[in-house]
Amino acid sequence: MYRVITMSGYDEPWWFFEDWQKDIQSVDEYEDFYQALKKYKSEWLKMAKSYKEFKSQDDLLAAFWRSGDEIWCEECAGYLQRYQSLMLLEDWHVLPVEKKRWAYGKSSGELPPKFCNKFWDKK
Repeated sequence: MYRVITMSGYDEPWWFFEDWQKDIQSVDEYEDFYQALKKYKSEWLKMAKSYKEFKSQDDLLAAFWRSGDEIWCEECAGYLQRYQSLMLLEDWHVLPVEKKRWAYGKSSGELPPKFCNKFWDKK
């Protein structure tokens, strides 16, 4: 089962932190990889028109953002960049190497700096 997922939150989609699924906004499911890829491409193009800044990877994980669009993080006691993310997963996992698409490995520049210690302060 392939899933095209949109998310919104302060973590980029490739981190897969323990609670990453709480940021999911929508999930579209497909049996066929190429149908899922078609949906991913359509969503990617829509997001690219709406957001000037982005980082997209060949494993079909992408983050889009607007500078200054920040959300409050209780654990950091500060504001963090908000990302609108897009993913294409196979059975809730990153795609295997043979399904990567090099054409999606691009970015508009550097990701904004992140200064949250929520995952590094745990003992």
